[in-house]
Amino acid sequence: MNICVVGTGYVGLVTGTCFAEFGLNVACVDKDRSKIEALENGRIPIYEPGLGELAAKNVKEGRLRFSTDIPETLRGSLVVFIAVGTPQDQDGSANLEYVLEVAAEVGRNLNGYKVIVTKSTVPVGTGRRVEEIIARESGGSTKFDIASNPEFLREGSAIEDFLRPNRVVIGADTEQAVAILRDLYRPLYLIETPFVVTTVETAELVKYASNAFLATKISFINEMANLCELVGADVHAVAKGMGLDQRIGPKFLHPGPGYGGSCFPKDTVALCRAARDAGYEFKIVEAVCEVNRVQRRRMTDKIVRIAGPVEGQRIGFLGLTFKPNTDDMRDSPAVDIIRDLQNSGARVQAFDPAGMDEAREVLPEVTYCADAYEAAAGADAVVLITEWNQFRNLDLERVKSLMRGRVFVDLRNVYEPERMRRLGFTYEGVGRGAGGSPEK
Repeated sequence: MNICVVGTGYVGLVTGTCFAEFGLNVACVDKDRSKIEALENGRIPIYEPGLGELAAKNVKEGRLRFSTDIPETLRGSLVVFIAVGTPQDQDGSANLEYVLEVAAEVGRNLNGYKVIVTKSTVPVGTGRRVEEIIARESGGSTKFDIASNPEFLREGSAIEDFLRPNRVVIGADTEQAVAILRDLYRPLYLIETPFVVTTVETAELVKYASNAFLATKISFINEMANLCELVGADVHAVAKGMGLDQRIGPKFLHPGPGYGGSCFPKDTVALCRAARDAGYEFKIVEAVCEVNRVQRRRMTDKIVRIAGPVEGQRIGFLGLTFKPNTDDMRDSPAVDIIRDLQNSGARVQAFDPAGMDEAREVLPEVTYCADAYEAAAGADAVVLITEWNQFRNLDLERVKSLMRGRVFVDLRNVYEPERMRRLGFTYEGVGRGAGGSPEK
């Protein structure tokens, strides 16, 4: 079966590569010629562990190719996945410009029955708009089906998430479309992956509901962490006590500076906007967004409180990306926190294993370092903000010897407070009591 994936961003590349690994003939197309040329030369434009190797394997074996010829690829495919970006508009809604452009292109090149599948995260009703555009542009004489097949890919674990997913959601109107999409995912039957088959509209909403709920868990535990600091409790024990309840579960109960990335911030705001457009106020998700916004400011205040006035201080940051195993700086909490500190007169030096090229674009006044120890050298305070594995077992004596000060602010609770204080640090985490100075 020939399939076409329109868009070679994060979702499109992972989707196309993994479908090729399933044994399908896949063409990933994009109008950005420089991006396609890079892919044809084996250069993957995003950081995702394992993606480059898997793409190279499937290109070599003849199942995966890249092209700028969108019309030809559309005409030669039975299934077309729309995997272009849906950036946030000024009013908070999802910008569907690129999705609708692809729909029009599909309509102009509809030369036989096809299933047109929205993979991009889109608000309810987008599938119907795609259907109307294709019907109009094609003249309405050629049969086609639309479908929604939302992605649930975690940055840093996307290959595993696609090849061994928790579930596959298919929204379609006809048995034929459902059967074709099931056939694409046939290898997953061997591992008994659950399939949720529903309407297009319901499938579109599943993605937003999932991301909003996960964001809610993050904001909730951050609020609990803030309360723990005020009453002298330990949020780790609180989270463990909650997570052992199978109705709640332990995942996403990790306090920190708030969520970021390309999905949660955009999707929560878009869901609230869609609810308002439908005449409903989604109060819980509105609060989740506000808590996440305020949490970043609280983290800045925490750093200033423990480090003292930061004007003229040198502050070392360990991590910059919104999470480990990605180079994605989109809506990273580090950006807001660093800018706040710089506006207060601090000088920031930082190291991130993958994100520094991206970070230079948004944080040009930061001094970028070769490793974690260089980021700590001469610093009055060190802030651990992204929990990369290599930051979990630092030579803390070396860190202390390199620093000018002794303040260590751990915004991911990687280290144990008692140990850090015994080593001589003025340490503070998130939600682990009031913090404090080194033990004497």
